[in-house]
Amino acid sequence: MNAPATTELPVVVIGAGPAGLAAAAHLVDQGIEPLVLEAGPTAGTAVREWAHVRLFSTWGEVVDPAAEKLLAPTGWTRPDPATYPSGGDWADLYLQPLADVLGDRIRLGATVTGVSRSGRDRLVDADREQQPFIVHIAHGDGQEERLFAHAVIDASGTWATPGPAGGSGLAALGEKAAADRITYRVPDLKDPAVRARYAGKRTAVIGSGASAFTALASLAALAKSDDGAGTKGVWILRRGISGSTFGGGEADQLPARGALGLAAKAAVEEGQADAVTGFRTEAIEHDAGGRLVLVGEDGRRLDAVDEVIVLTGFRPDLSFLDELRLGLDERLQAPVDLAPLIDPNQHSCGTVYPHGHRELSHPEQGVYLVGMKSYGRAPTFLAMTGYEQVRSVAAAIAGDLESADRLELTLPETGVCGGAGLFDEPEPTQADGGCCATPATLQIGVGAPATPGGC
Repeated sequence: MNAPATTELPVVVIGAGPAGLAAAAHLVDQGIEPLVLEAGPTAGTAVREWAHVRLFSTWGEVVDPAAEKLLAPTGWTRPDPATYPSGGDWADLYLQPLADVLGDRIRLGATVTGVSRSGRDRLVDADREQQPFIVHIAHGDGQEERLFAHAVIDASGTWATPGPAGGSGLAALGEKAAADRITYRVPDLKDPAVRARYAGKRTAVIGSGASAFTALASLAALAKSDDGAGTKGVWILRRGISGSTFGGGEADQLPARGALGLAAKAAVEEGQADAVTGFRTEAIEHDAGGRLVLVGEDGRRLDAVDEVIVLTGFRPDLSFLDELRLGLDERLQAPVDLAPLIDPNQHSCGTVYPHGHRELSHPEQGVYLVGMKSYGRAPTFLAMTGYEQVRSVAAAIAGDLESADRLELTLPETGVCGGAGLFDEPEPTQADGGCCATPATLQIGVGAPATPGGC
């Protein structure tokens, strides 16, 4: 079968989440036909899995302008822009209507298993850029198919590949064996079955970002409820506690994001959670009663817990892109020109500079990683960032480089300064104080219930 002319082909968008659907809307706006391939059974499948979690961005910040333009003729109106949707609200009130408008441009139950150039594996140079992309997909009924594409936008996200409990990036010893007592998602404590799993139990929460804050606050609320007596959180941090541990607080320009950190801080201060610092999990063992014991790389053994919630971030699945020539940073697995802007080894202060097609490009012309996927292993991605990315990428694919190079976004500051603290070194100090001055150490009653050595 000969490949068709590239100009006749659609742009394949992988993933029908917020960034993928926005990419399709921008392509339509540019007069380019998109084909969105979604592995799940609905648009926004991943978002629906955290339907109970409230966003820290308002409706005014999570609706893409091109998508709103596409929706307007249907009579759709954006919810109050000052209010905060849950994941379920976002999916039901915005993502699904947008998917409905895009219609048969979206294929559900279509898992992308490979992307390459037609007739060219990653080794072959000859006429490579003149060949269309070839996309292999697997359908839910087991059937396989291949499609040709003019360009490929990977907006598949990172939701399906969460980080492990192990402090070295690998699963802790015994982590897989304890899988029935471990979750890698923020539990929905409004669900009676899930609530019963954690009520009155001692639960370790491993992680230091917004998801960990949410889990700690939820467990604290359960502990204070009538049916939650005895509920206790144990917050496992890989570094010490400082002024930046709980995020930007009142200095965060996204108030709801700052409030998450303050809620986690309150849980520790009020005794609903103990904080264990400088602890990198090496193993998860079972005690004589079947409870879980976390063992640190330094030999510490924590008091037994009933459940473990692992919220250590996400990482991209790059396996199906292996035949493409990607330029990825060796640490973050993000595009090399984007990585310095988002590297948590270097900073988490203020604004991540807006960026577009040039920062997202690869040696393989015509392929782009956008949305959460573009950040690789870096945290704290905002929907607004993804919308600006796909606007620029769609313009670049259309050949409108003037528009593609024009950045149209100002991001809110986090209120968190200095390095993100990926290890235990002190945070950078700036002599004149201000944003990146060393944060003050907080005195919040940190406990570390542990016994030394292997006894």
